[in-house]
Amino acid sequence: MVGKKILIVDENAASRNFLVNTLREKQFKVLEAASGKEALIISWRDEPDLVLFDPVLSDIKAEEFIQKLRSNSRTSHTHLIALSSDPSPTRKEACLKAGADEYLIKSSQAIPALEESLTRLFSDKKASEPVSKNQKDLGLLIVFLSAKGGTGTSSLCANLAMNIKQSQPDARVVVADLILPIGSIGQIVGYEGNLNLITVADLPSGQTNEEFFHKNLPSPELWQFQLLAGSPDPQHGNVLKGERIEQIVDVLRYAYDFIILDLGRSLSRISLPLIQKADLITLIVSTDQSTIQLTKTVWDYLQTQGIDHQKIYAILNRAVGLEGLTKAEAEEIIGLTIKTTLPYMGSNFALANNLNQPITTKYPTDTASIIFKETAGDMLRQARRLRAR
Repeated sequence: MVGKKILIVDENAASRNFLVNTLREKQFKVLEAASGKEALIISWRDEPDLVLFDPVLSDIKAEEFIQKLRSNSRTSHTHLIALSSDPSPTRKEACLKAGADEYLIKSSQAIPALEESLTRLFSDKKASEPVSKNQKDLGLLIVFLSAKGGTGTSSLCANLAMNIKQSQPDARVVVADLILPIGSIGQIVGYEGNLNLITVADLPSGQTNEEFFHKNLPSPELWQFQLLAGSPDPQHGNVLKGERIEQIVDVLRYAYDFIILDLGRSLSRISLPLIQKADLITLIVSTDQSTIQLTKTVWDYLQTQGIDHQKIYAILNRAVGLEGLTKAEAEEIIGLTIKTTLPYMGSNFALANNLNQPITTKYPTDTASIIFKETAGDMLRQARRLRAR
């Protein structure tokens, strides 16, 4: 990385000078611009390896700035990182769609996050091509979400992840438990170690690279995937460095072929950006009226955040018995097609969880086990179709 040329674009002189000095100390060649239009001139003249810019520019819209760089042959492959004073998901999404490689927030963790990004973008593996939000070599990101507790989201997440790995034996699969304030997948798969979301988020961002996760994340017996366990208790969950979550997930997308996030009912400022960048959103629904109504509320909100209905993979889980609304009734209320219905499994699911075993291992001939295998395959097909668009 030493000697790479970086252009810093920031209208705030103090912020610009800080970044200039920081990067020069790290042996980068640094250029600077105080406006977007000045930055375009410098970029086309000096052809930097990377443009680091605050997208809050007074003389040009960030999307236009990015598009002008991407459309010019001299800068079409230049790495672009937004280091923004604006944390809004709307601005972030606009910059990434326009062609920025990454979007970082100005915070106490900004410099470690930037160092990690520079290492990744300037590594030999990626040097010949820009890294973009839609880059095909990123792992498929699948999130599990529910509108209400008690729908069996974590159990379904773990079991479907295991079936995904079983159907793709050569692939790297990781499950990350992001439910706060306390995770549950560790208990389901029988993991009792000390490495978890909280301890990883406390580490310097430069340390939590691809090699770190490959070497250190546990692979629970029988489950086949690697696990980033959730918060061990509410006390730890309440001190989580939330700004690190998206950075961690971004590294996982480089390190694994399939990244499966258990969000539970944690629809928040932390989880929403992950939902927005997911290849597939697995929405777990149960048959009781209250859960279905809450699911409609969640789906209505997700639509306002730009979520395409084709990304939703709704599963009706009869976790509490045979009573409740039918699949057709649930679809009409929510306004979504339900892709899969899991039958009521009685005590089998609870027993398998208590024994830390996957359903398809404990009850291989059960109807539910067959449905799990079929559903895992169908989810992958839909996610790949959407990625290929």
